[in-house]
Amino acid sequence: MTEGIRARGPRSSSVNSVPLILDIEDFKGDFSFDALFGNLVNDLLPSFLDEEADSGDGHGNIAGVDGLTNGHLRGQSAPLSSAPFFPEVDGLLSLFKDACKELVDLRKQVDGRLNTLKKEVSTQDSKHRKTLTEIEKVVDGLFESFARLDGRISSVGQTAAKIGDHLQSADAQRETASQTIDLIKYLMEFNGSPGDLMELSALFSDDSRVAEAASIAQKLRSFAEEDIGRQGASAAAGNATPGRGLEVAVANLQDYCNELENRLLSRFDAASQRRDLSTMSECAKILSQFNRGTSAMQHYVATRPMFIDVEVMNSDIRLVLGDHGSQPSPSNVARGLSALFKEITDTVRKEAATITAVFPTPNEVMAILVQRVLEQRVTGILDKILAKPSLMSPPPVQEGGLLLYLRMLAVAYERTQELAKDLRAVGCGDLDVEDLTESLFSSHKDEYPEHERASLKQLYQAKMEELRAESQQVSESSGTIGRSKGASISSSLQQISVTVVTDFVRWNEEAITRCTLFSSQPATLAANVKAIFTCLLDQVSVYITEGLERARDSLSEAAALRERFVLGRRVAAAAASAAEAAAAAGESSFKSFMVAVQRCGSSVAIVQQYFANSISRLLLPVDGAHAASCEEMSTALSKAEAAAYKGLQQCIETVMAEVDRLLSSEQKSTDYRSPDDGIASDHRPTNACIRVVAYLSRVLESAFTALEGLNKQAFLTELGNRLEKLLLTHWQKFTFNPSGGLRLKRDLNEYVGFVKSFGAPSVDEKFELLGIIANVFIVAPDSLPTLFEGSPSIRKDAQRFIQLREDYKSAKLATKLSSLWPSLS
Repeated sequence: MTEGIRARGPRSSSVNSVPLILDIEDFKGDFSFDALFGNLVNDLLPSFLDEEADSGDGHGNIAGVDGLTNGHLRGQSAPLSSAPFFPEVDGLLSLFKDACKELVDLRKQVDGRLNTLKKEVSTQDSKHRKTLTEIEKVVDGLFESFARLDGRISSVGQTAAKIGDHLQSADAQRETASQTIDLIKYLMEFNGSPGDLMELSALFSDDSRVAEAASIAQKLRSFAEEDIGRQGASAAAGNATPGRGLEVAVANLQDYCNELENRLLSRFDAASQRRDLSTMSECAKILSQFNRGTSAMQHYVATRPMFIDVEVMNSDIRLVLGDHGSQPSPSNVARGLSALFKEITDTVRKEAATITAVFPTPNEVMAILVQRVLEQRVTGILDKILAKPSLMSPPPVQEGGLLLYLRMLAVAYERTQELAKDLRAVGCGDLDVEDLTESLFSSHKDEYPEHERASLKQLYQAKMEELRAESQQVSESSGTIGRSKGASISSSLQQISVTVVTDFVRWNEEAITRCTLFSSQPATLAANVKAIFTCLLDQVSVYITEGLERARDSLSEAAALRERFVLGRRVAAAAASAAEAAAAAGESSFKSFMVAVQRCGSSVAIVQQYFANSISRLLLPVDGAHAASCEEMSTALSKAEAAAYKGLQQCIETVMAEVDRLLSSEQKSTDYRSPDDGIASDHRPTNACIRVVAYLSRVLESAFTALEGLNKQAFLTELGNRLEKLLLTHWQKFTFNPSGGLRLKRDLNEYVGFVKSFGAPSVDEKFELLGIIANVFIVAPDSLPTLFEGSPSIRKDAQRFIQLREDYKSAKLATKLSSLWPSLS
């Protein structure tokens, strides 16, 4: 409603002249109370509307009641008069009362109509429910009818299926019966005269129907053989019935199949010559009915040029081994095998394309082809390059020795493994090409550890012979020389060489590489590695031990020369040159032994480093293998350690002997008891001291370089202790006056300064005590008792030195000291 609710009928100024008439239709749709109210009062409030219109546009209030604010009109002010302020109020009240009555009547009308509609709806709902119930009954009946219809359709379908199965079975039986009749007819033809194939049906001689003839012949053959088998079983059970069997048919069928197979193979060969792949494929499919086509597969593989052409085999040998009569090297063989195996792979790849296009089962043909390649072509070339040498009489080293065979074996094995991987990538069916490749080397791998150890032994022996030959050659070229000089030259020529030990390690490392290549299982690898490493330990142990023993022999020769000099001096009191020669031999042998010890240590370090870097990781996977090898290494090197220890003892004896000689020959009695004692003393060391310190500095320089760590400390400590004892013994041969005591103190300062370079605290302490004891020669006799008050431990040695004083008897020092130190008297 766009215009709201309008009162029905004419209106007059009198409020009660005409009743209000309201239409119920006015309340339908978009009902607005504001519109209803406005339509009711608009006729009674004309002056109000006029005043509001005069107040101007845009005030937005339309209803008359909106013009009042708190009971007053908005707009212009009302004139003051005595008339009623809102005279239309009575009319409005009457209007509102009549409107309320009308609304009540309308509500009653609406309520009545609603009740009527409720009754009608209830009646219609009952009818609708009744209709739905009837419809449901009808639908249930329809479902039952459909179910019965579906059951009948299913039954009819099953019956039709059974009928179809029976018809199919009957047709199959008919077909089988027809084929059986034909087969029986053909079988009777083959069961005629033995060897008579002339009276057979045209089917068996028609080249266009070869496939059908082959299929029928195979069926007949299977049936006849089964029949003969059943008759044999019946005869064994005692139920044999006399009658002619199918032996003739079997024999004739065998002959026919052989003839047909040969004919197909001939056709296959002819097509192969022409590269007629379609004909080859047709023949291969037919031949697959004969023993699953094995004969065709094998025939195809056997007729490949690389298996029947002698020139191919000769070309392989030339490619790998080079010209006839030349000694092949492993590197050349490796290159030749790589080229040959690449050619073989390319050939097999080409054949694979043909096989895939021709044969119905190409994987089986590829397996036969690859197996034939490995067993014939590869084995042929391996036999040429891998002639297994005898361990009883191995080839000489000049011709390569056992090492050449082992290197050839490693090269051939690596290249053949690569070939196997390439052939696997090309395709070889179900053939285990890796296992087949391993079998080609089984005889070589079974005896490989023995050959490897024998090769290492052969190399070691050859190296030792080479060193001995070099030593002998240099000795002969040196001419006639003195005995000591000759011993020195021989010792230097046979000195331990780190280069030789490095060669041992290099041989062993190469052997370990081959061992890793040939040993796939961790346990086998660990056992072989341990055995090969043991060879290295034995070689190094023997070599360095013999080197140390040779160096010890030089020390022994020098000692023997000194003994001869001593004996000669006692008899003849001469031979100064012999003494110098003995000293030179001793010094030379000392230095030679120190060089041997140094090289021995370097050699052992090389072996230990090699074990840590290369051997250890191969032994760790097997329990106990690593510990066992460490124990073997310790045992093997203990012999060298024992020889080194004995040699170092001899070195100390050599040094001490020369020091003793120098002291005995250079020390004068006047060095410590100068006749001119009152004159200013000589503050220089004695000549003997200078010679001894110079000798020790010169000879021990090699010891400082050769020895390290605890070995160096132990050697120098022992040497220092021996030097201290020797000096004590030597000085007890002389008598000292005060100036001689000062000279002795100067010698001691030289010795102390020298031994400090040893880095041995115990030796430094002993020499410091010697310096304190030497004071007994300097102080006055009355000061001797107080000299050792703080060092009671050296009083005994001090008493022996006091006895060497020049005034020992004249000053009656023995009596004085016995009263002061009664425990020493």
